[in-house]
Amino acid sequence: MKVQQLTIEGMSCRHCVMHVKKALSSLSDVQVDDVQIGRAKITVDETKVPREALSAAVEKAGYHLVSVD
Repeated sequence: MKVQQLTIEGMSCRHCVMHVKKALSSLSDVQVDDVQIGRAKITVDETKVPREALSAAVEKAGYHLVSVD
């Protein structure tokens, strides 16, 4: 398990935060530690959840995953 910081474009309010939190929480092997406007902190099993899955979840919620650190 690794802690990762996600940078996300398109978020502007608490409603956005809830959408992103729900989308990331729906992925198995992802624990959402914190979500704020423009970013999220998660703990993830990188062997089971590729970056593409994180990006797809964020995109489905209506936002854009810019980077994963």
